[in-house]
Amino acid sequence: MIEYDILVIGAGASGLMFASQIKNKRVALVDTNAKIGQKIKISGGAKCNITNENVSENNYLGDKEFIKNSLDFFSNKDLLTFLNKNGVYPKVNPKIVKGTYFCNASSDVIDMFNKLTSHTKKILNTKVLDVDYDKEFIVKTEKGIIKAKKLVVASGGLSYTTVGASSLAFDLAKKFGHTIIPTKPALVGFTVQKEQFWFKNLSGISCDVEIKVENKKFNGKLLFAHKGCSGPAVLNASLYWQKGKLTIDFLPKKRLDSLLKGNKNISTALPLPKRFMQEFLESIDLKDKAVSSLSKEEKEKLNILKEYDFSPAGTFGFSKAEVTSGGIDTSEVDKNSFESKFQKNLFFIGECLNATGELGGYNFQLYFSQASLCASRF
Repeated sequence: MIEYDILVIGAGASGLMFASQIKNKRVALVDTNAKIGQKIKISGGAKCNITNENVSENNYLGDKEFIKNSLDFFSNKDLLTFLNKNGVYPKVNPKIVKGTYFCNASSDVIDMFNKLTSHTKKILNTKVLDVDYDKEFIVKTEKGIIKAKKLVVASGGLSYTTVGASSLAFDLAKKFGHTIIPTKPALVGFTVQKEQFWFKNLSGISCDVEIKVENKKFNGKLLFAHKGCSGPAVLNASLYWQKGKLTIDFLPKKRLDSLLKGNKNISTALPLPKRFMQEFLESIDLKDKAVSSLSKEEKEKLNILKEYDFSPAGTFGFSKAEVTSGGIDTSEVDKNSFESKFQKNLFFIGECLNATGELGGYNFQLYFSQASLCASRF
């Protein structure tokens, strides 16, 4: 039976970054997929949205001090330097989310990690079934038992089951006494209630909006979908949404009264897609007529465009979510080493922790920061 100094469960962003920085030790990566970095591969439309120009703990949901500690150790500038040094040159593409760095192709990042982890044993296409501890970790897999002195769990969360996402990290954490903050899909579209069924008639149409949720504001595209709505602004709002109302401004940075002038019909006068305006007007029971003929009450009805209150029915679920919100309680993990406070030599990094970023490269940045900080303690 082969024994390793360190076994990493999960060959995604955090697991690969960790393994790439550990030298002169017997390290193995075990993953359910046949190839490494499968979530990296599909991220950012296969261009890997890897970090952002502006990163701080305020871009995350979770314990701010815990998050800041990792970002201070390995910043966005540190990540860009690391990538450039290894032949990957991301560039800012603000079309989707302001300040987001995208790679030329996700495969560039995967190729980089293949080289940087050439010293690491890769046990792929292998499902971990259970883990026990008796002076060392005994990891039971479909293909036999693996023993390791130290265990790093980097197997991610529940989003994207198509690339092997599972509850493994949470199951193992619970087994060793950890608390799991309730999980939910995040960076995901919203389904709608009956009052917003008109959204479904607009599938494929998008517009620029500002969404207010809790104490946050997000500007960006809203994309209407056959289930409800999606798009960058909606995905960001989903991270902070808590089963209540959010408010959409369909005319951000515009004054409605300055647009309601002249003899054009409402649907032509307002700078929004005509189909959207037609469905919206029908939803508020207002005819599409010349703006000059609008009464005071009718103009007040149109003010809803500036503050459209809406309570989503739910989300598109984990299968469509970019990330998992919630997870292992970070107060039970050492912020400098990521070692479990309940089990020596057991470490948790990445998406499985209760620390989740907004859309725009923030999650990869945090995973790489955590992995680098964790690896520095070995």
